[in-house]
Amino acid sequence: MEQPLLTRRNFLGTVTTALTGAVLLPQSVFSAPAILKNLGKPNSKFNGVQIGVITYSFRSLPSNAEQILQYCIECNISAIELMGNVAEAFAGAPHASTEPMQPFRGTPGQRPELTPEQKAEQAAKAKDIADWRTKVAMDKFEQLRSMYKAAGVSIYAYKPNAFGVNNTDSEIDYGMRAAKALGATHVTLEMPTDSVQTQRLANIAAKHKVLVAYHGHLQQTPTLWDVALGQSKYNALNCDLGHYTAAGYNALELLEAKHDRIASVHLKDRQNPDHGKENLPWGTGDTPLKDILQLMRKNKYTFPGTIELEYQIPEGSTAVKEVAKCVEYCRQTLEKNG
Repeated sequence: MEQPLLTRRNFLGTVTTALTGAVLLPQSVFSAPAILKNLGKPNSKFNGVQIGVITYSFRSLPSNAEQILQYCIECNISAIELMGNVAEAFAGAPHASTEPMQPFRGTPGQRPELTPEQKAEQAAKAKDIADWRTKVAMDKFEQLRSMYKAAGVSIYAYKPNAFGVNNTDSEIDYGMRAAKALGATHVTLEMPTDSVQTQRLANIAAKHKVLVAYHGHLQQTPTLWDVALGQSKYNALNCDLGHYTAAGYNALELLEAKHDRIASVHLKDRQNPDHGKENLPWGTGDTPLKDILQLMRKNKYTFPGTIELEYQIPEGSTAVKEVAKCVEYCRQTLEKNG
């Protein structure tokens, strides 16, 4: 980062000052014309299409709640899908790390086998966080929502690691309550393999009127979500159109067929199976990103498009700079005539 990161105390003071109109933001922000037009607040809604980002995109950087918000401001991002570690660390959860993630250097799709000691430690930590989730009040989540809102960033989705088959009903209930406290319309998680789990999640979501949006990778097909969608109006899609392309399917057809059940989509540029399935800088892969964005604009789809940065960051660049490039790609595409 070119600008020093802010401490929590200083950052909260900055956000409070913003409410009075005297915004103290890094000089790099004021050099961006798109942000200047909005009096110091970010704006990534272009021609009616809301562009957001998932906090996973900043995994190579320190990522507490204040730092993530600063990254959003520098990227001109006004909406976000918040992963659980960010919000839970802010709320005081045990074992919630916001340190940079170390890149996995093993075989893709394979993780090293854990030792018995590591498994025991993992189980103990899981119990600690489960106990915390059943007791935590929502005031810190509401404070986080207010802090982001004051800076011009809305939280539309929440993705805690609390919705698996091994998580208790109390943990799932916590995830729904936290999502509402954050202002999110939906929670996100990887697509379960068991329809019993999608029914269980939908039943709890119905009590809170929060959508459960299922994410997919290369297992995505045109019919992947059909059983879950048939179970409940609270089950929805958080489809990944880059992975969908790499799986060999037409992303535009998916959008048109399922648009009324999509809560949000993930955007990235991947190659199709014939070209190798790699993640690439936007505009160089096979995902029809421009067509996707223009279809969202043309048909007035209201669900957000979420930037998920997964291509290799070029030497000399940062995740913030690369996400900013993706935002600008979206802006130019959506503001283009025709």
